[in-house]
Amino acid sequence: MKTLIVYAHPEPRSLNGSLKDLAVSTLEAEGHEVRVSDLYAMRWKAVVDASDYGPDASSPLTVPLDSGRAFDAGTLTPDVLAEQRKLLWAEVIIFQFPLWWYSMPAILKGWVDRVFTYHFAYGVGEHSDTRYGERFGEGTLAGRKALLSVTIGGPEAHYSARGINGPIEDLLFPIHHGILYYPGIEVLPPFVIYRADRMTAEDYPDAAKAWEQRLLTLSSTEPIAFRRQNFGDYEMPSLQLKEGLEPEGRTGFGLHTAPTGR
Repeated sequence: MKTLIVYAHPEPRSLNGSLKDLAVSTLEAEGHEVRVSDLYAMRWKAVVDASDYGPDASSPLTVPLDSGRAFDAGTLTPDVLAEQRKLLWAEVIIFQFPLWWYSMPAILKGWVDRVFTYHFAYGVGEHSDTRYGERFGEGTLAGRKALLSVTIGGPEAHYSARGINGPIEDLLFPIHHGILYYPGIEVLPPFVIYRADRMTAEDYPDAAKAWEQRLLTLSSTEPIAFRRQNFGDYEMPSLQLKEGLEPEGRTGFGLHTAPTGR
């Protein structure tokens, strides 16, 4: 299994750093190939600007179209091209990061903004009244799996259905569904460590054991059953969920998860 780990934490000696290192050693011990994109160590440029697109940048800048032209012409910057090649190489992608302000660190969002270009991660496939592109279950990155490994400062109860922060599934939905599933990646249930900033040396072995177990069961873990866009669940071209498909008692983001995988 070819695994790409995209790691976003500024401190190598952090819990996130330890989890990243453990993932590398665990997977390599099982014979898997592992590559790591350590964004802080790489000094990853986190902002999109005209320099990303070189001679293909327009004035005024139009990020989607300019990124697509640069992708088609092969003139994206070398750092972006390298990350796109890693994604095409990988069978599994692990994202290791702390939840900051209810989302991913800015450097990781910047990785997405720059690497997931038009004609690579979106804007692919037929666009018509009956088919709105290849996305949400199809696309360039279909056939791959992704796993978020996330550390959180607060207790688990705060991230439950009645918790003040809302369910962790809802907080991660924009990443799971909007960033990863959109270009076709199947998304595994996340690995979450709560109260991470209060973890002691005595607590770590239990967390490490749980993480190793998740890593060793990647191939057998069922992905989240997000509904596929072009396979009959949505009206075209409105992309509204068809009447009668709402699971009983489910609203909001939960509507877009099927009772069984499709």
